Amino acid sequence: MLYQILSGNFNIVSVLMGILATTIIIMVILPFHELAHGFVAYKLGDDTAKRQGRLTFNPLAHINYMGAVCLLLVGFGWAEPVPVNYYRLKNPKRDMALVALAGPVANIIAAVVGEMLVNLFLVIVPLSNADTVWYSAVVVFFYYYVQVNVNLAVFNLIPLPPLDGSKILGAFLPEKAYQALLMNERNLSMILMILLVTNVIDKIMDVPCELLMSFVELLAWLPFMPFFGSLG
Repeated sequence: MLYQILSGNFNIVSVLMGILATTIIIMVILPFHELAHGFVAYKLGDDTAKRQGRLTFNPLAHINYMGAVCLLLVGFGWAEPVPVNYYRLKNPKRDMALVALAGPVANIIAAVVGEMLVNLFLVIVPLSNADTVWYSAVVVFFYYYVQVNVNLAVFNLIPLPPLDGSKILGAFLPEKAYQALLMNERNLSMILMILLVTNVIDKIMDVPCELLMSFVELLAWLPFMPFFGSLG
């Protein structure tokens, strides 16, 4: 979004809908992502998040202002991580991976719901409105909403600390390798920062994002196949 504004390659509807979609993600979806982590941890034996009041959709309990600004400007951001006590989980190594996976899954669910809503919009609203500003605004809004959720899901699955993917990877590592991963989290997180600053992360994510987007579109398309079939 920032690139579009700086390059001049944008229109006002696109920018406004992008800002609106990202704001909703910050206020609703990032809390959903963190709540998913905390809820799964609670079900697996760790009530730390519950005791700290983090099992809530209230954005004030989850928002990280720097992460919110980054999401608005560059499309990658974060909320305040939900605390998880590794040693209170029933099966710590496996359960930590499940807790970590819950966040990206929440983003995928949010993306599918968004794609289903835009499909519903296309079914209900006549095609004769396709050239109107409001019709374009709705479609662009959902485009940004779904795309950002897909990006966040893929980004969080990258197996580098502090991202969820590193904790998922840990479940498949031998114990010595897992302990080495934990001991070198700070150093490994520097690799992530370098990938972000150099924009290499975009190239890494391109194919996974396209594959996940296709999966999201497929799931969201299935309930509407009879409608779109008749329209075709």
